[in-house]
Parts: sequence; structure tokens; C-alpha cells
Amino acid sequence: MKCVYHPSYQVALPPGHPFPMSKYSLLRDQLLTEGIVAAGDILQPEPLDASILGLVHTPEYLAKLATSGLSAAEQRRLGLPWSDALWQRSRLASAGTLLAARTALDQGLAANLAGGTHHAFADHGEGFCVLNDVAIAIRKLQAERALERATIIDLDVHQGNGTAAIFESDDEVFTFSMHGERNYPVAKMRSNLDVPLKDAVGDAEYLDTLEGVLPSVLDHARADLVFYLAGVDVAAGDRYGKLALTEEGIRRRDRCVIEAVRGRGLPLVIVLAGGYAATRARTAELHAHVFRESVTYERRVAGQGNAAGAA
Repeated sequence: MKCVYHPSYQVALPPGHPFPMSKYSLLRDQLLTEGIVAAGDILQPEPLDASILGLVHTPEYLAKLATSGLSAAEQRRLGLPWSDALWQRSRLASAGTLLAARTALDQGLAANLAGGTHHAFADHGEGFCVLNDVAIAIRKLQAERALERATIIDLDVHQGNGTAAIFESDDEVFTFSMHGERNYPVAKMRSNLDVPLKDAVGDAEYLDTLEGVLPSVLDHARADLVFYLAGVDVAAGDRYGKLALTEEGIRRRDRCVIEAVRGRGLPLVIVLAGGYAATRARTAELHAHVFRESVTYERRVAGQGNAAGAA
């Protein structure tokens, strides 16, 4: 399985900052240790330039990001202090999602070991999201005519408000968000399909709901490429979550998405989105499940193909 990663996905934050920045390197190390990903399968991106970022974000916002022009209020809304390293990191992570998307179009499946920054709007960032990596990847591939239609399956516990706003008037991009009804953001945007969930929803209700809507989403959207925001802040005990999925529930959720998308022969791009478990190592462990499930599915399908060929 091809995955995209860069050492500069991780940048220094002030002591005690709640964002689990080290989860990216921890996840990479775990995937390599388990043999889910081989060292030769890790691709490294180059940071995107302003011309590509400008397919989604306004020149004024990009200029602020490039020159330390964010006000104190804008940095509070973002939830991250500006630094040149953060600006570099944001461009690299967006490049990683674009590279993963290109790889998925070629090979069927790929992932970025970052990304899913769905709270970034065209003209501002918020909720730990600087640039909207999925939107940038879609716009760039559309501009190149590498794809026409895309579907976004956003299962982070928080609604993908920035993504919904960016694509609200675009009939070629279908946005689906299943999220906590009473969670951030307070003011929700309008996705093509929003499925709000009550607090404390657990495995059974969550999975029944997902399995009930996902086939119709994929059938209706008729996408050339699917992006999956596999946030793990749906887990019980997550600091910002309010839902109650078990570890097995998260695995079943990821399996459901992978089988539904890949079973239709659609290319799939996986990005991390959020996760705020008690420790960064625990967060990385939860993120690893979607990669385990992806590799298991692809090996099973390959094995069936080999068996059919032998017969």
C-alpha cells in the first residue's frame, strides 16, 4: 500500500498544546514495524506553490500565511500559532493528499499520513486546519482533467464545515459528513448529505446508520475518486469527541467504507483527519486500523483473483 509522508509533517508547538502533532511520526513507525507498509512504499511530497493553493484559497489568506500576517484573533480561531514551519508543513500535507490522490487514480488505493483538514475555508483557517488539502487535491485534478467527479466521505466526529462551504455550489463534488450533532463547529455548513448523531452513540447505532446511507451516497455520486476522512475522534473517551465507538467499532467502520468503495472498483484516498485520545501513541494506534483494514481487504481480493486464475 502506497502512503505519503514527510518528516516535516511534525512541527514544534508550545508546551501543553492539545494538538497531537507527534501522531504522524508515531503512525509511520507503527505501520513500518507491523509490516503494513514497506519503506519503499512511502512516498515523499514537495510543498505546493501558491498557484495550486490558489485554486481553493484566496490570495489574501495565502499572503497572510506566507508572511506571518495572521492576527492574534485569527490564530486563536485557527487554534495553532503561526510559524514558517507550520506554513511549510501545511503545504507539504496538502501536497501529500494530492500525491496520494494521483497514486490512487493509478493504483486504486493510497493514503496520506496526514491531511483531512476539513475546517479550512477558502479565506480562513480554524479548528487546527490551515489549508483544505482534500479540496486542493480535487481542484488541481479537475483542472488537469484527471477527474470529473469526486466524493468525500467525512467520518471525523466534527462536521467538515470548510469542505462543505467550498463545494456547496459544485455539482461535481459530493460531500457526505456524519458527525456529532452537538459538537464543533457550532454553526454547521450544508454538505450534500449531513447525518448528525446524538451524543454517546455507540457501535451498533453508528454502524447501522453508516451502512444504511453509504451505498446510496456512492451510487448517487458516481465519482471517479473517493476521499475518506478516517477521523478517530469518534472513539469513546476522545477529548473532543462525545461519541462512544469501541476500537472494534472503528475497525468495522473503516472496513465498511473500504469494502463499499473498493468493491465498486472506485479509487480510494485515505486521509487521517482528527483524533485526540488520552495519549499520542493511543491516537496513532487508532489511526493504524484503517491501514490494517485496507491491506487486509486488498490482499483478500488479490487472493481471490489468484484463486480464480488458478481454477
